Amino acid sequence: MTTVAELASRLAAGKNSSVELVTDCLARIDDPASEGARTFTAIFADEALADAERMDRLRQGGGAPSPFAGIPVSVKCLFDIEGKVTTAGSKVLADAAPATDDAEAIARLRKAGLVVVGHTNMTEFAYSGLGMNPHCGTPGNPADRSRIPGGSSSGAAVSVADGMSALGIGTDTGGSCRIPAAFCGVTGYKPTARRIPTGGTFPLSPTFDSIGSLARSVTCCALADALLAGQTPRLPQPLDVASLKLAVLDNYVLENLTPRVAAAFDAALATLSSAGAQLTRITLKDIERLPELNARGGILGGEAFAIHRDMLNAHEQDYDPRVAVRLRKAEAMEPGEIAALRAIRAEMTARADAITRPFDAVIMPTVAMEAPVFADLDADDGIYGRQNLLALRNTAVGNFLDRCAISLPLPVDGLPVGLMLMGETMGDEKLFDVAMTVERVLAM
Repeated sequence: MTTVAELASRLAAGKNSSVELVTDCLARIDDPASEGARTFTAIFADEALADAERMDRLRQGGGAPSPFAGIPVSVKCLFDIEGKVTTAGSKVLADAAPATDDAEAIARLRKAGLVVVGHTNMTEFAYSGLGMNPHCGTPGNPADRSRIPGGSSSGAAVSVADGMSALGIGTDTGGSCRIPAAFCGVTGYKPTARRIPTGGTFPLSPTFDSIGSLARSVTCCALADALLAGQTPRLPQPLDVASLKLAVLDNYVLENLTPRVAAAFDAALATLSSAGAQLTRITLKDIERLPELNARGGILGGEAFAIHRDMLNAHEQDYDPRVAVRLRKAEAMEPGEIAALRAIRAEMTARADAITRPFDAVIMPTVAMEAPVFADLDADDGIYGRQNLLALRNTAVGNFLDRCAISLPLPVDGLPVGLMLMGETMGDEKLFDVAMTVERVLAM
């Protein structure tokens, strides 16, 4: 699948029709040899083809709502789609009433003419970074089908990597766009949380929930982010590499890296340095407190349990046991505990801002490891728990500090490895410029 900008150019030139693009995606989804049945929880073939035909007619008449009208997009199954059931990857919601409206973010995409091909699979209720779902099955990693795709936006990543959509819309509360992007070899973006409205999206943690995108390039994610934010799309502007100031975070996020991830990260730093980028090592001592702050559930766990308490008490037998255990972890949190944690977070964020403000971005590995194999995780809850915490460790730093962040695929052979750039709060457009610059340098 080519990039969103390339598809828009081809549609404008008449080299492709939207019907052709959507038909190709649907064929890939429907191929019995593909991961389509595990990548999507629902396929909207008839509606997608009808929308594609409508966009083609509008374009022929000069009335396309945007240059991106007719481009196929997949949507994580916790976003409301009018007339469809929002299951959030769970049996618990399988018989819920269909949504009466599109989620606010998805309505913005539809207004621009993008075509929704289906709801993508996910970890149940978005509560894991590994992407496994015992109810719907789990799509295999495009690089090695015996390995997990990462999560929670598992289907979004695989839909893009396997050409089942040009763009995947997901959510990121602790890394759920960036982790599967890193594991599947695509680009994944987490905006500043308040940048994009979450109305009509099944929540996990209102403090941290962010609506992001997974795609083939930085530019694809930038275009998607602008549409989701209700802004006029803007192409990222590459910066002078010699003026690029990158802070290399050298504590916490570099612990327990696999040798291959460590080597790929070091090689990326060397390439950037050779190209003229200014790299400075920094320490954010506060982030070493994150395991302690999350030991009883943390802000995220406390908010998630409050959302699920009644449903969990009534239908726990229908939950993924591994998700139910994580939700129950916060049950013992006391009144006022979340408020106290929010105050600590504000103090830690202010201190981090003061340290990172002089830099264009903070750079680190997206995930400390390559995608684990299904068999190991299926066999042992302890391994699953440890691998989940390690998968989430680096990405969750960006969520806790209220930052925007992007994962870029590194140019490595074999299993994909991701490089994460973390920008400032509401510095999303600048981060896209930085990320495009880094993307170009690493591709040389």
